[in-house]
Amino acid sequence: MSTPGGHERPRFDFEADLPALEQLDRIHFVAIAGSGMSGVASLYASAGSRVTGSDTADNAAVRHLRAQGAHVYRGHDAAQVGDASVVVVSGAVPEDNPELARAREQGLPVLHRAQAIAVLSRSRDALAVAGTNGKTTTSAMAVAVLSAAGGDPGFVIGSPLVDRGTSASLGSGPMVIEADESDRSFVAYRPRVAIVTNVTPDHLDFYGDFAGVQQGYADFVATMAPGGTLVSNADDAGSRELAAHARRRGTRVVTWGESAKADLRIGTIAHEHKHTSADLTWRAGPASVGAGSQHRLSVPLPGAHNLHNAAAALLAGVAGYGIDVEQGVHALAGFAGTRRRFETVGRAGGVEVIDDYAHNGPKVAAVVRAGRSVVGEGGRLVVAFQPHMYSRTRAFAEDFAQGLRPADVVIVLDVYGARESPLAGVSGETIVSAMRSGSAGADPRTPPGVTDEAEVYYVADRQGAAERITTVLRPGDVLLTVGAGDITTLGPEVLRRLEGRRG
Repeated sequence: MSTPGGHERPRFDFEADLPALEQLDRIHFVAIAGSGMSGVASLYASAGSRVTGSDTADNAAVRHLRAQGAHVYRGHDAAQVGDASVVVVSGAVPEDNPELARAREQGLPVLHRAQAIAVLSRSRDALAVAGTNGKTTTSAMAVAVLSAAGGDPGFVIGSPLVDRGTSASLGSGPMVIEADESDRSFVAYRPRVAIVTNVTPDHLDFYGDFAGVQQGYADFVATMAPGGTLVSNADDAGSRELAAHARRRGTRVVTWGESAKADLRIGTIAHEHKHTSADLTWRAGPASVGAGSQHRLSVPLPGAHNLHNAAAALLAGVAGYGIDVEQGVHALAGFAGTRRRFETVGRAGGVEVIDDYAHNGPKVAAVVRAGRSVVGEGGRLVVAFQPHMYSRTRAFAEDFAQGLRPADVVIVLDVYGARESPLAGVSGETIVSAMRSGSAGADPRTPPGVTDEAEVYYVADRQGAAERITTVLRPGDVLLTVGAGDITTLGPEVLRRLEGRRG
């Protein structure tokens, strides 16, 4: 058996039966300090499980886990598995890790992080949020909507919620899960309600081609609980095809979008600095909302994509859980956001620095458009972009180039390889070359008055990028640092330099 991308036999069977929570006496997490793994470990600690783990790092997440009663070892050693009843790993943990190797030798159950989440969520009503773009923000907005009437949803999301300071909470109500499609682990959850924000080509290193991606999402929908509800994007071709497939298999489907055929239709979208709003019209919906009813939805985030994320979360809450529309709208109007999603890092020397996790073509294009909407008169949008993964850069260089072109100044760093080794001829310069050649073409959604002719630089390392950016910036500019790698450290460094320059 192989993955859709033709890899060796998969390490995890995500459709396999899972142990019940009551059967797990001690849960051992390998690489527990990471943002994804530490959140899951925290959920188990909150549930009263005996949690142990190991990592080479000793960070705030580890200190929090220890405060919850978890025992965390420094470094990896086979003996640390001890009397564990199950070992939890992520796909990034190699098979030669001594603790994973010991678990295999002893025949212990080895669960992927997603399966560990599924063990907790299967005794609950789960809402899973999948899609190429917008999963984190939509998941966080769903938490806000489900909390609107005094609910207490649990959640496990890829970034901490600003108002709660955590990416995971056990709660007592429905469990909101950000469902990762990158390795097909999203088929583990079996949700009653699912949101699919969009279905576009990505993670081709795993799936091989777009047909493989589409099959992955079809498999995800096939795992939904009987009588479940799929919330789908009427404006996205991949989502429409998935919705048609779901209807054929008898799944209830409700849709949102600007399309006239959407069950929840988004009207003309208005942008005012960091706020986005539109009138919503219910073409069809739950019995509690009459056809033709209208509501004004406003979110304190820039960009049409965030209005769409909010509409999806609202529709899931109303159609899937019976949340009152007005209460949901009110909750979204006060949405505090998540870390690294258009997050303001600081201001210095008349420059605002904003950081965002965007790392594929559509996400980068959306965040650049959002950045343009917050630039004041006379200011410029300066974007520092760090491509993520060599395979993605090679496959989508033209898409990145098109998404970046509406900025006034673009500094592209070298590729953050993540789990990949370098590919010959692929670097940040690949994107810069596409921008300079003009082959990427103009984005038709570029705001009026924008020339679509960015000043472009390739600076491989963060230190050099910080120097170039500080030289380029002037009062009134907005600096947007973009990428899923370690570019998040660039904004604070630039702010320090700007403060020094001002001094």
